[in-house]
Amino acid sequence: MNRESATHGRDAVTVWDLPTRLFHWVLVALIVLQYASGEFGLLSMDWHFRLGYATLALLLFRVLWGFIGSSTSRFSQFVRSPGVVWRYTVALLQGRAHGEIGHNPLGGWSVLVMLASVALQSITGLFSTDDLDTTGPLAARVSDETVKWMTRIHHWNRYALLLLIVLHLGAVLAHWVWRRDNLVAPMVHGRKRIEIAEPMRAASLWIALALLIASAVAVWAVVAWGEAA
Repeated sequence: MNRESATHGRDAVTVWDLPTRLFHWVLVALIVLQYASGEFGLLSMDWHFRLGYATLALLLFRVLWGFIGSSTSRFSQFVRSPGVVWRYTVALLQGRAHGEIGHNPLGGWSVLVMLASVALQSITGLFSTDDLDTTGPLAARVSDETVKWMTRIHHWNRYALLLLIVLHLGAVLAHWVWRRDNLVAPMVHGRKRIEIAEPMRAASLWIALALLIASAVAVWAVVAWGEAA
């Protein structure tokens, strides 16, 4: 079947809302800047911490948005059982997998693993120290042994996160090369040509803004509490 007949009858529909798209690209920028500051010293460590706080607030927003956001952004829509993931993987390898309006079953779990790794990096950074002049805002609230463990996890998880990023980019490239499925463009403009049974149900942008503000305030409060020790 040629590409023209394969896409015949498909409509360009909205698959990603604006908050989810902004979350994705802002998170990318924050991760790049944090590696630039933490590994190469291109920014001061003060900025490294500020970027970490922003990342933590963004992650908290995404968790909340995963429960009350637009339909394609909700965890209930893309987190599937292991059996569903296995059947989708087999179908994908056999070239029988169908397109999804949001994350496919395999991609859904990769999103969770990526978010968990970024969250682990952000949280452990709050308790970490370089034993010189840089210490996380919550380090004074826990024991020296806890600080040591958090610092160790923060150090090793950066490599795990880099591996996950490489795998993510590889999966995006594989979809484009072998399935001619561009995953990047819809994350930019939000629309994709696909056959769907039910369109995306969009949540209010005002709710998204309120969740983001609440997330930022929560992170600020935790950091302020830690620095007051």
